[in-house]
Amino acid sequence: MQTDANKSLKRKIISSSASVIISLSLVLFVVGLLGLVLINTQKLSDYLRENIGFTIMLTDGVSEIESIRFQKELETAAFTKNVTFITKEQATQELKTDLGEDFINFLGYSPLLSSMDVKLHASYANSDSLQKISTELNKNSVVFDTYYQKNLVNKLNSNVAKISFFLLVFCILLFFIAFVLINNTIRLSVYAKRFLIRTMKLVGATDEFIQKPFLIKGLYQGLYSSIFAVFMLIGAIQIVQGDSKGVLNIDDLKIIGIVFVIIFLSGLILSLFSTFFAVRKYLHLNENELYN
Repeated sequence: MQTDANKSLKRKIISSSASVIISLSLVLFVVGLLGLVLINTQKLSDYLRENIGFTIMLTDGVSEIESIRFQKELETAAFTKNVTFITKEQATQELKTDLGEDFINFLGYSPLLSSMDVKLHASYANSDSLQKISTELNKNSVVFDTYYQKNLVNKLNSNVAKISFFLLVFCILLFFIAFVLINNTIRLSVYAKRFLIRTMKLVGATDEFIQKPFLIKGLYQGLYSSIFAVFMLIGAIQIVQGDSKGVLNIDDLKIIGIVFVIIFLSGLILSLFSTFFAVRKYLHLNENELYN
């Protein structure tokens, strides 16, 4: 009978510890993912901005040499990330494909012009810079006109700022929720041993003596949780590595190392603090309060 009772108690202790470790691991994993996104917020912002650009329509009849010279000038400009030259023939063929019919037979000529699609560096992807660049380019004799979507630029810059702020607030909120969840989980684990704590108090054990095994256990729980969270994060990075190489900086070992250290320390600190305060609460309960 006594053996069955001991086995049952061991199962409850193992189940309680496992639930704490699983809960803490999942929370740390989510915090780690969000941390990676936050660290890469600027890179994400730059990635979106660098997809903004403008189109330069070249004057009809401009020679190939003039076009190449102008393209070289653009490629060496401080604001340029890359330049794509589209000839009049290429533009005509693309429009034919899009329309599904040969519009040249109807018009008798191609109204399209050769053009250059310019992608900007992130620091120049704003309305003021685009306006200045457009004005300067229009002074060139080979340029017929420049086009860019002003409303899209303004919306993108506005939305990037909002998203960055939202991510920061969400990260703080998630960390607070994580602390509350972990604290409650550990409190439930300690609550199951409140009678043991009371018994130890009655036989004269000091607070430090009673807290020590709980804190050691909390340290191990935080350690195991951190290790599991790090392995889950490594798995997540491996999964998204191919698709997000140009968006997230997940190849930088320094950034990955910082995130792993934060997860590791967070697991230890959260587990230790929660265990300390949970045990402390039950150290000073009277006999009536033990049954509430």
